[in-house]
Amino acid sequence: MNVFEHLLEVREKKGAGFLLLIDPDKFDFNESERFLNICSHADVDAFLIGGSLLGNDIVSEIAENIKEKSNIPVLLFPGGINQVTGSADAILFLSLISGRNPEQLIGKHVLAAPLIKKYGLESIPTGYMLIESGASTTVEYISGTKPIPYKKNDIAIATALAGEYLGMKMIYMEAGSGAEHTVPDKMIQKVSSAISIPLIVGGGIRSCEAAQRKLDAGANFIVVGNFFENKNNWDEIKEFARTIHKND
Repeated sequence: MNVFEHLLEVREKKGAGFLLLIDPDKFDFNESERFLNICSHADVDAFLIGGSLLGNDIVSEIAENIKEKSNIPVLLFPGGINQVTGSADAILFLSLISGRNPEQLIGKHVLAAPLIKKYGLESIPTGYMLIESGASTTVEYISGTKPIPYKKNDIAIATALAGEYLGMKMIYMEAGSGAEHTVPDKMIQKVSSAISIPLIVGGGIRSCEAAQRKLDAGANFIVVGNFFENKNNWDEIKEFARTIHKND
């Protein structure tokens, strides 16, 4: 079974999937065994590795470390070509469809494609939509694009549909790392009702209650990242999983 099929099976059996985002700059190898043990027992469905601003070229090492110590699938969530590695199981091949920067729509993809072919990585074409969060985020600054205004549901719907009609397998609505506000529930509801492909939602989700609201609105996969960079919050990983796996 490939990773995309695994994710579809997770959605079917558990009701929704729990994806944990790892920022390579903040991964602690000294604590990785404890962290991965917690994630495995909590039934995290997959790891995403990547970031918009990457100071450490250690994506491969992190992917290898995770695969050595757990059976949880590893997906690349690349912020640049330097984050493409053959050590992962698959890559979210992101096209920033909410913006109009050609480098983020197709330019960097042309450079990354031969590497993906070389490594034999499973590619999951994903329409990436940055949504206004109340504060300028790293991904907004680095990508040189403006987010979709948080009250413009019609633009979000049309953008997501365009991604689906272009052949994307998933849509990822993102408020951005460290977002002040999460993706609006109403927008999630409108987009999820309009598209027929899986919907991932992330950015600024720091509580089970916030995750539950996104699920109720129609999200199929929840991404949590910054919240678990604090080791004091690791005990809540299992509670997040319980909340997100609504069919368990």
